[in-house]
Amino acid sequence: MKLIKHLLPFILVLTFSILTGCTNTGQKGETAPQQTDEKMITIGWPLDVGPLNPHTYLPNQMTAQAMVYESLVEYNDDGTITPKLAENWDISEDKMTYVFHLRKDVTYSDGTAFNADNVIRNFDAILANRDMHSWMGMVNHIKEVVKVDDFTIRLQLDEPYYPVLNELAFVRPFRFLGDNGFPVGDATQDAIEAPIGTGPWVLTAYKKDEYALFSRNENYWGEKPLVEQIKVQIIPDAESIALAFENEELDIIYGRGIINLDSYTYLNDSSKYKTAASEPLSTKALLFNTQSGPLAELEVRQAIQYAINKEQMVESITHGTEKVANTLFWDAIPYANIELAPILYNPEKAQQLLDEAGWTLQNGEKIRSKNGQPLSLDLIYIATDAIQKPMAELMQGELAKIGVQLNLEGADVMVGLQKLMDDQVDINFWRTNGPPTDPHSFANESATANANGVYEAKLGLPNAKEIDAKIQQLLVGTDEEERVQLYTDILTMFHDQAVFYPLSYEINNVIYQPYLKDFAPRASEYDIPYAQMDK
Repeated sequence: MKLIKHLLPFILVLTFSILTGCTNTGQKGETAPQQTDEKMITIGWPLDVGPLNPHTYLPNQMTAQAMVYESLVEYNDDGTITPKLAENWDISEDKMTYVFHLRKDVTYSDGTAFNADNVIRNFDAILANRDMHSWMGMVNHIKEVVKVDDFTIRLQLDEPYYPVLNELAFVRPFRFLGDNGFPVGDATQDAIEAPIGTGPWVLTAYKKDEYALFSRNENYWGEKPLVEQIKVQIIPDAESIALAFENEELDIIYGRGIINLDSYTYLNDSSKYKTAASEPLSTKALLFNTQSGPLAELEVRQAIQYAINKEQMVESITHGTEKVANTLFWDAIPYANIELAPILYNPEKAQQLLDEAGWTLQNGEKIRSKNGQPLSLDLIYIATDAIQKPMAELMQGELAKIGVQLNLEGADVMVGLQKLMDDQVDINFWRTNGPPTDPHSFANESATANANGVYEAKLGLPNAKEIDAKIQQLLVGTDEEERVQLYTDILTMFHDQAVFYPLSYEINNVIYQPYLKDFAPRASEYDIPYAQMDK
């Protein structure tokens, strides 16, 4: 069970995000949509919504949580942190004390007060289940959270931990539930009474497997959305979503994996609709297991990367819905804008590296060998992923040309990760978390065994312990210049050791009806900018 709990946030980022909601009475019943002439935007989504609990994970989904609940601070597309429910904050010189000054003009959607007592109540409910949230480094460093006055709280750490503000900005669990939403005993890890938040939207109607209707929060303290309602129409079949959009039953298709790539290309090429794309979000990559086998050799890892025509693969398989990635993070991710020489397609270089490493072709054989061992590698992809499988098959063909046998297996996310951690597979598809948790979440994951595979995959590196030491140093360090240098060192060492093979940057692709006004998609997988949409 511990493995599953730690996997929950990573399972989510390895799949498309799903809007969720619940009725005004938790999950105790259904409410019918009100007949109204108000402006409404309808979006198609493939799965039913679930409970809207801000403090827990699956089956709650991030996109709807971001509509209803807010954080103390906000992460912006350029990597900066700005005020949200906290209007400002002070950080002590030793970076162990954070004092947040709360906004005084905020109420919950039911009109109840947002204040220090309510914030402390939320923190207490979250921290009562530290193990559930321990994937966030901050959770392991919070010593106490106390009320200073009615609109001021103090967060005390046991040692410096620089990503505090980033983690407070994340969609969950550090978002705030109104007092009337708390269950008896405040055990929000089990359930909530009602989804009461301070955000711009309120869930007002819901019917399982059919729809969820979000209405504008008229008590919202900030700039109110331009339309009055957002309807999430549940349509399990991707082709049916595309057809409903063509029939103008839907106003917008937003995000990755909602419709298949053929449908996206058809709609995009029709020139009937408006389209938009976000800045890069997360990075799709291969993760190489260096613990044993041929991939324990740097030359083999490099040769595989030189042998794959990545540009052609990404363009042909994703139909331009993803961008080629040559580094593990795109440049706008904090601390990631550093000079790294990419490994570009060069099959001749790949063969040279394998020859020099002693992996040679003998007597007309098609598979290279060394000391009687064939150069055979196992790759696991997520069986339900429409892009990973064709990518894996294309790479299988490319590697065969240089004498490498690539065996493919489709499996569940958890099965693949567990096999990698148990040193039972050579290569896994892997994905960064994206904003706002990268790159510090990547650093956390790389230095500790926490069920995402990076820690185990790098164990065969000659400088694995040095990488771990630098990661620990940067997470608790207080000097910004030193942190910049440490990130440069860590990302350079991973790059030079070819532990990852970056494939593509994933983006939010949007197709919407021509009567909708233009808007900019967010560089966040979970924050659909409904508030900026208008007809």
